Amino acid sequence: MSKLYVLSGLGVDNRVFDTFEFKNTNMVFISWITPLQNDTLPSYAARIAEQIKEDYFMLMGLSFGGMVAVEIAKIRHVKKVILLASAKGRKELPPLYAFIGKYKLHQWMPTFLLKRCNGITYWFFGVQTKEDKYLLKEILSDTDCTFLTWAIDAILNWKNEEFPSNLIHIHGNKDRILPCKYIAYDYLIMGGSHFMTVNFSREIECILEKHL
Repeated sequence: MSKLYVLSGLGVDNRVFDTFEFKNTNMVFISWITPLQNDTLPSYAARIAEQIKEDYFMLMGLSFGGMVAVEIAKIRHVKKVILLASAKGRKELPPLYAFIGKYKLHQWMPTFLLKRCNGITYWFFGVQTKEDKYLLKEILSDTDCTFLTWAIDAILNWKNEEFPSNLIHIHGNKDRILPCKYIAYDYLIMGGSHFMTVNFSREIECILEKHL
């Protein structure tokens, strides 16, 4: 059975992969670590990659986890990189994010507000059912504030323009956090939002089974 290392997203944990049922692939989740005070996204990726002891491995990242995966692939021998609802570099981030990062507007927003669920949160993540809303609420509630604050700043200041050629990018056409119009995707999930690993897991699995 093959092994697939997985990085979950910012504010999202392994529970969003609970419905995945790979027949011949074992998902190994990489644990987030506490960022150092001066950590950038590349330096953080270098430290978290130490959890992977083997060489030439397959790596999958969701959202923020995909960005970390891209940075890991720049310093480790990766067999294949899979991005889900993510971005490969700064050019795939919405221009508004660059504006917010440049003027440090995010520093004026209390982190605890980002952990609260309301109609706007549900709209951005693309969740509609009662079950999905409950899951998102639980996940955001469990997210560490220190990690969340650091990660948002790291994303807004990410300058990456380099990514591996052996990369597969799967995105949803209804993603409102990372709109698909900015993404050079390989596969587009129709109706898929930023929460697509929960409600479009079968469609994503069908694509991944061709590459794993």
